[in-house]
Amino acid sequence: MGSHASPDARAVLDAIRRIVQLLRHSAREAEKRTGLSAAQLFVLQQLRAAGGALTPGELAARTLTHQSSVSVVVRRLVDAGLVRRARSSADRRRVELSLTRSGRTAARRVPRLAQERLIAAVDLLPLAERRGLSMGLGQLVRQLGIDHGKPPMFFEERGAGAK
Repeated sequence: MGSHASPDARAVLDAIRRIVQLLRHSAREAEKRTGLSAAQLFVLQQLRAAGGALTPGELAARTLTHQSSVSVVVRRLVDAGLVRRARSSADRRRVELSLTRSGRTAARRVPRLAQERLIAAVDLLPLAERRGLSMGLGQLVRQLGIDHGKPPMFFEERGAGAK
């Protein structure tokens, strides 16, 4: 990179560094405060906001991630006794996820997460800027060769400790 990099490249990297720093700091603070990863807290928060049971697909949509990624987080929350996985009484083929009593208590104590702030900030961008950002980041990911597989939820791969 060095002196051949454009000023735009520096501005992009500075913005990415600031976003990553915000996400890391938020994840560390949340985990220190609750003993749960930021991804686990985000899932608890989304289940609480739903006010009832969600399917894994519905939860993935609410967390803006892939169902396989959210399933890893849910499995840890089920093991910790914070989320209940049950068959729907209306359709036995359908799995529903809901908070346990402990999960509801934990969800009430969730601090405001950086993921929420990031989603809200992206949603506030004008449509053309949001689409441009999406296209530009997608192209960047492809050029880096990291567009394979489904990405995990933020910092879940290292913050896996559940209560």
